[in-house]
Amino acid sequence: MAQNLTVVGFDADDTLWHNERFFQLTQDRFATLLADHAEPDHLAERLLAAERRNIGHYGFGIKGFVLSMIETALEVTDKRVPGEVIAELIAAGQEMLAHPIELLPHARDVVTRVADSHRVVLITKGDLLDQERKLAQSGLGDLFHGVEIVSDKTPATYARIFANHGDGAGRGMMVGNSMKSDVVPMIEAGGWGVYVPTDLIWALERAEAPEDHPKYHQINDLSGLPAILDRLG
Repeated sequence: MAQNLTVVGFDADDTLWHNERFFQLTQDRFATLLADHAEPDHLAERLLAAERRNIGHYGFGIKGFVLSMIETALEVTDKRVPGEVIAELIAAGQEMLAHPIELLPHARDVVTRVADSHRVVLITKGDLLDQERKLAQSGLGDLFHGVEIVSDKTPATYARIFANHGDGAGRGMMVGNSMKSDVVPMIEAGGWGVYVPTDLIWALERAEAPEDHPKYHQINDLSGLPAILDRLG
């Protein structure tokens, strides 16, 4: 085991399995339903503003997304949105909550390999029931030494998690597709942050990369992670 690094944390959504593309598909459906009331770009702006306002109330995840869509629909129609549209939005959210899990390339192999030499912890934010469902369906649950489903990812969150599961954030690494949630706060907590970019990223998860920081790494996909761990060893 690498002396400098004892625990590796993995993000879940869009790091181990597909997620954001289902939000995008539902948002496209939302734009179609409201096409008579708002242009797609304007509607997207209003929805994003609602999501930003509502994070503190609903947290991250599908349920908050659906409520923000309904709120936006009421706003752009001056509260005259047809009940059929509301029903469609609720149905779309239910479909998202029931969608099968599809692992991203290399997810199982890499988590299995890393678990042979390090403690591995799944660290994800969002709705508790939905995240538990996705983890169960992924078939990866038994590979992790610990699972943390949190309301948000901050330096304090990582300090607590890596203290509980290992030797502190200074000897930990977080791997994920969100610069804002997975990489920057982990580095601020004193650990390594590994960015795995994806084609789709929620606007509220964007942040500047700490490219000059010695504990920052970027890989094209998860297959590049073992080489980083080997170098740190």
